[in-house]
Amino acid sequence: MVPDYVSALRAAVGPDHLLWLPGVVAVVRDGHGQVLLQRRPADGWWTPLSGILEPGEDPAAAAVREVEEETGVQVVVERLAMVTTSPPVRHGNGDRAQYLELVFACRPADPGQVPRVCDDESVEVGWFALDALPRMSARMREIIGVVVKDESQAWFAPAP
Repeated sequence: MVPDYVSALRAAVGPDHLLWLPGVVAVVRDGHGQVLLQRRPADGWWTPLSGILEPGEDPAAAAVREVEEETGVQVVVERLAMVTTSPPVRHGNGDRAQYLELVFACRPADPGQVPRVCDDESVEVGWFALDALPRMSARMREIIGVVVKDESQAWFAPAP
């Protein structure tokens, strides 16, 4: 769902202006080495759970909220794993955006939770073994790869 503040910005600037927005990505791994993914309706590709922060929202809280809103799974954030930027995107409604992405390593709060599609941002959700990931972009595979390294410090692109 598009946050109200983004809708208000869009009303003021129109869809062709590139908006720079803060976002979170939650890479949720269970105790069996599987990762929780969602299949997006726009292109049918799979991704970790993600979303836009609300004004004043703590990024870790946003990651928890997004996972629960989209899958019904309650998670615990373990660490900030990566800070990166998305490439510019044009959404299905024509809006252009680019995201500052805060990628969090997460785990289920309770191990037995079964994910389900909870909103219109997914057409399917599920757990996948790392060696059997479904169709996804190389960029999403890279993000998952950084998280599963379990490094103690967050990854970021070095300054040029």
